Amino acid sequence: MGPPLKLFKNQKYQELKQDFECIKDSRLFCDPTFLPENDSLFYNRLLPGKVVWKRPQTIPNHKEQEWDPRKPDKYAGIFRFRFWHFGEWTEVVIDDLLPTINGDLVFSFSTSMNEFWNALLEKAYAKLLGCYEALDGLTITDIIVDFTGILAETVDMQKGRYTELVEEKYKLFGELYKTFTKGGLICCSIESPNQEEQEVETDWGLLKGHTYTMTDIRKIRLGERLVEVFSAEKLYMVRLRNPLGRQEWSGPWSEISEEWQQLTAADRKNLGLIMSDDGEFWMSLEDFCRNFHKLNVCRNVNNPIFGRKELESVLGCWTVDDDPLMNRSGGCYNNRDTFLQNPQYIFTVPEDGHKIIMSLQQKDLRTYRRMGRPDNYIIGFELFKVEMNRKFRLHHLYIQERAGTSTYIDTRTVFLSKYLKKGNYVLVPTMFQHGRTSEFLLRIFSEVPVQLRELTLDMPKMSCWNLARGYPKVVTQITVHSAEGLEKKYANETVNPYLVIKCGKEEVRSPVQKNTVHAIFDTQAIFYRRTTDIPIIVQVWNNRKFCDQFLGQVTLDADPSDCRDLKSLYLRKKGGPTAKIKQGHISFKVISSDDLTEL
Repeated sequence: MGPPLKLFKNQKYQELKQDFECIKDSRLFCDPTFLPENDSLFYNRLLPGKVVWKRPQTIPNHKEQEWDPRKPDKYAGIFRFRFWHFGEWTEVVIDDLLPTINGDLVFSFSTSMNEFWNALLEKAYAKLLGCYEALDGLTITDIIVDFTGILAETVDMQKGRYTELVEEKYKLFGELYKTFTKGGLICCSIESPNQEEQEVETDWGLLKGHTYTMTDIRKIRLGERLVEVFSAEKLYMVRLRNPLGRQEWSGPWSEISEEWQQLTAADRKNLGLIMSDDGEFWMSLEDFCRNFHKLNVCRNVNNPIFGRKELESVLGCWTVDDDPLMNRSGGCYNNRDTFLQNPQYIFTVPEDGHKIIMSLQQKDLRTYRRMGRPDNYIIGFELFKVEMNRKFRLHHLYIQERAGTSTYIDTRTVFLSKYLKKGNYVLVPTMFQHGRTSEFLLRIFSEVPVQLRELTLDMPKMSCWNLARGYPKVVTQITVHSAEGLEKKYANETVNPYLVIKCGKEEVRSPVQKNTVHAIFDTQAIFYRRTTDIPIIVQVWNNRKFCDQFLGQVTLDADPSDCRDLKSLYLRKKGGPTAKIKQGHISFKVISSDDLTEL
């Protein structure tokens, strides 16, 4: 069973098609919601020429939409297309009237005279966004996402410094290889500094401002003879295609290059260095990184692997309310007093070293352009590493690590790609200015489930249960920065320390640090306490194969009046703050408040 389908303008294709098939006077469908007139072309201008809307003499040959020459009376002039539109698959119905001037199509056309699927697809897309002019300014990433529903990421090749940083270059190759072999789409382009240089050829035969598609990527091990020829054991190669079928790369590994000529036809076949289409060419990874400025990496994540969700998404909105606790439009990070009034979303990275791709998409406002509204607001988001047991919204940023920030820009979608450590992270989507309303779609891609969910509550709820056992009166945040000078019983002993932070029956456990007596943790926890008589206990343990070893602890009252600066205390045996001192000490910061919405 497929995903739910939304009907654009509530038009039902089958019903409309059947209605016109039954009409005996050969009338064809004319879409009343997207009429053949100037408003369907532009917002507020006219084309320099008389536009005539014509129906094609031949039509796409696809299933029930096809024209059967044996049953010409069954053709109704109606088509449907489906787009992924702001989180929903949306079906758009159109007629086959296409805008022409002097008998030529005004917009998309095919080099084949009897092929019109691209022009019909373009019309459906224009209808979805409001008019043909609305298609101007869309990025390659926007279009691929709308056509496929997959997650797209834009990579700045110059910012990544892939020609300088060898390790980053090969890491990029690995990510592109994984994306390509999983059925993803990869496009690349060279920036054009101005309109005059658009489609201008570079010294190596590439076109500025033009989009190339990756059609293969290979890591090739060379045989003994070729190792001598190329002075390398491996080749990292990409194959690109110019959709125009011309203007190919003329540098190393092009068909006219010395490298290509040194390979026999059998060599090329054995190595997989073949070209199956006009406009295709091979490049080395080094030349690829040196010549292209932007990558659009679109990952195929529609099918969960063994039930694991690689892509998680939520719909949300920025809203305005007079009550600060209900207001959800706080503006960007510069607005420190209101920033945390924005919606907040938490997710959990279960293991170190996973790449997390975050995407924030605002609702497209192009359909409101005629009313004078901007196409897009300036949007972005901030990412914070938070306490391992956080369940409620952030109210102040005292100890949280700022783990990342996206670009702030007036595009439809902004991205952030990061390798994150194990832990909890809060993502705060924002508009640049506070006090505005709009909808957004937040999506996160990871190869491990991250359990994306919204933080909606500011503090624990009142309930019969917590009233009976005592409603919290104090909230306490603690960050344990390090544990140093830990005990070693003998010189060759391996110490693998970890923390257990306790408050009553609740506890938080840190990751294990390997083979060190000077461990950096930066582990955070937050506790809602009925009274300061319930202490916070920080224990240090040594992870061992059969039975973990207790290394010491500190016991904290964590009163709201206590100093909030970084502290250091010696470890002690179990038994409270006056127990016997053990070897080692911890550095930590603790903040308590009797205002449950302060932290």
